[in-house]
Amino acid sequence: MNQRRHKKLSRRLFTAILMGDASGVRAALRSGADPAGADADGTTPLYTASVNGEAEIALLLLTAGARPDTESAGPGAEGTPLCAAACWGHTETVRALLAHGADPNLREDHGTGRTPLEWALIGPHTETADRLTAAGAV
Repeated sequence: MNQRRHKKLSRRLFTAILMGDASGVRAALRSGADPAGADADGTTPLYTASVNGEAEIALLLLTAGARPDTESAGPGAEGTPLCAAACWGHTETVRALLAHGADPNLREDHGTGRTPLEWALIGPHTETADRLTAAGAV
């Protein structure tokens, strides 16, 4: 796929994610958008869906090949998808990420930051913290 088409599909995918448009995400993925491809700033689609609590979209991305523990690097969007979802108490998104193999004890910032459970407890998001604990978070 040429670079111009790749950029166009990536923009289409990110726009659909930000709008909470699951059918738009499906269409972008069917057209060849990379479910794991970061934007120009380094933000990943899965991080964007997770921080916004878009559980259905996170599932679509995970099913299409996004890796649950890949850190995002965009300005203001640094960290893992699970930390992003836990920070805001998006329990259904946390559940989806865990079901697809996200590590409940993985610290963000390449191992030097907070864990998802620490983020949930700071919230405080007790339902999210309980889900993480049930998944083995310590």
